[in-house]
Amino acid sequence: MLVHERMSKRPITITEDIPINQALKFMRDEKVRRLPVLNKRGELVGIVSERDLLYASPSPATSLSIHELHYLVSKITVDEVMIKDVITVSEYTPLEEAARIMADNKIGGLPVVRDGKLVGIITESDLFRIFTEILGARDMGVRLSMLVPEQPGILADITRAIADMGGNIISLGTFLGEDPTNRLITVKVADVPEDQLVAEMKALALEIADARTCASCR
Repeated sequence: MLVHERMSKRPITITEDIPINQALKFMRDEKVRRLPVLNKRGELVGIVSERDLLYASPSPATSLSIHELHYLVSKITVDEVMIKDVITVSEYTPLEEAARIMADNKIGGLPVVRDGKLVGIITESDLFRIFTEILGARDMGVRLSMLVPEQPGILADITRAIADMGGNIISLGTFLGEDPTNRLITVKVADVPEDQLVAEMKALALEIADARTCASCR
């Protein structure tokens, strides 16, 4: 799956000359936490988050009057507080690579550019939704997590055993295990009772970490 399949294709943007109080109101009205910043030529020149704007606002403990506060804030523009060295991705970046970039750089969103022009944005909220899809969080079935040895063919053995039971695999994810010799596999299966699924996996000499039947996932 690539970024263009899950990004917001018409991202809400602001210009660099907007006062921060207007930008903050705009964010809250649109229910977003970050905005790409464009110059008058429509070029991406920065990104600003709600936290950036709040940190730039005067402290409530200030001795300034309310009128002085409003005047001061009205003079601070987005270009003074935005992040100018923007990390971006292309629309053909794999989603896992976009997620890695966000995690490594501790950022919550990435503008998506094509030939230097902004064409979208991918955010942590998009990745959370994808995560729920991958693990079938909204689907009913038996959710089973197990430690499996890191060896060729083990995944084929698991899926074959589930198919032989008449089970339907809704989702399957692999994660790091306790050490390099094993992996944690989480699978959600429909049309098979929990006790039967657990028994079949134990018959393959797999260690069951967690088993539960999800009767309502919404």
